[in-house]
Formats: sequence, C-alpha cells, structure tokens
Amino acid sequence: MAEPVSLAANAIHLSFGANKVLRGVDLEVPAGSTAAVIGPSGSGKSTLLRTLNRLYEPDAGDILLDGRSVLGDNPDALRQRIGMVFQQFNLFGHRTVLDNVTLAPRKLKGMTADAARELGLAQLDRVGLRHKADVRPATLSGGQQQRVAIARALAMSPQVMFFDEATSALDPELVKGVLELIADLGSTGMTMVVVTHEMGFARSAADSVVFMDNGVVVESGPPERIFENAETERLRRFLSQVL
Repeated sequence: MAEPVSLAANAIHLSFGANKVLRGVDLEVPAGSTAAVIGPSGSGKSTLLRTLNRLYEPDAGDILLDGRSVLGDNPDALRQRIGMVFQQFNLFGHRTVLDNVTLAPRKLKGMTADAARELGLAQLDRVGLRHKADVRPATLSGGQQQRVAIARALAMSPQVMFFDEATSALDPELVKGVLELIADLGSTGMTMVVVTHEMGFARSAADSVVFMDNGVVVESGPPERIFENAETERLRRFLSQVL
C-alpha cells in the first residue's frame, strides 16, 4: 500500500453559473484517518469530492496533499494518487473482472501483463473476489460489483481514497458488506474521505465527521461530539431527521 498522506482543502469555492455550490469549504484529513462527510442532498458533498480530485476545478481556494498544493499538478497524475469509488460501479461490461482491475495499472503505469495480473489478483483477494477474476461484471451482484470497483481503485496504489455514496445504489442487504470493507481499509491506515448517508458507519468507522449544508461545512469534529453534542441547530435538525 502507498504511504498515506494528509489531505486539506482551504476555502474552496465553486459555482456552476450563478449557482454557488461550494462556498469556502475547509477540510482537514490527517494521514491515515477517515473523514465521513454527511449532510442533506444537494449540500455539496459529492461536488466537494469531485473538486478535491479536480474533476471540477475550484474557482478559488487550495487543495493540499501532504502539505503541498496540487492545483498546479497534472490532473491525471493527481488522480493516480487519489482513488475514487462512485455510487455507480462504472465497470466495463465487455471485460472480465480481472481486466477491469488491471487496465489502469497497465495503461497508466506501464505494468507488464504478468505483474498487473499478480497485482489484480491480490486486490481481488483483498475484497474477497479472487474466485470471480475471470467472469464478466454482469454476473455479479451489485455489492460484488462495488467491491470490484474498490479493487480497481486500490490497484493504482492511491495515497488517498474517496468514496462517494458508495452504497446508495445497493440493495439494503448488500450495504453492510461494502461498509465493512471500507471500514477495514480505514483500519489499515488508508487516508479516506467517505461521503455517506449511513450514520452508523460515520459514527463507528470515522475518525472525524464533517456536516455540510448549503455548500459550507457547518460543523466538524469527532463522531461522538457530532452525534451526541451537536452545537448548531442545523446539525441537530438534520440528525433528528436521519437517526
């Protein structure tokens, strides 16, 4: 696994036309820790993740990995350092599970087929799906497909992992297994930012919880304080609706 690094966002602003989506967001994620980002739909959580790995370019502010600004870096090089798992699995249906996992290491890192195969099987092992290496994604359950998407991200040896509502497209009985896998990754010392509506996960698996509403961070802190001792009316109201 790559050495984990710290991640910070300083006063990030982003607008789509006249719509201000992020309005001065600050975020601090120490190396090896997990931050859970919670908040109502439309609060800017997913947009924040996409801005942090520069799928969207911020209008103002700075993004730091290991204390160094990455806004001047090649975005593709940055995305090799930040693995991202989306709500939708985005797997290639015409390729095998193993091909899906090894494609980026071969194309982007120039790995040999043998080295990529060894790496891919190791990552599938990690997510419990080595026995599915040679099947097509369509034969897998949603939870298994999301595990493959996680293995694919891990195959690039990222220093940071982003999860954007990674369980919201799954049937309820499949959610637990994927959340456990994400929590296991966190326990190995991976730096992670997890946008989630699973409050049990945020409470038990995160080192810090960040509550966003209307494009700003309203409150952030350790899970026990956020859930037991909310300081703002906005957070108290949100928790009363979701717990």
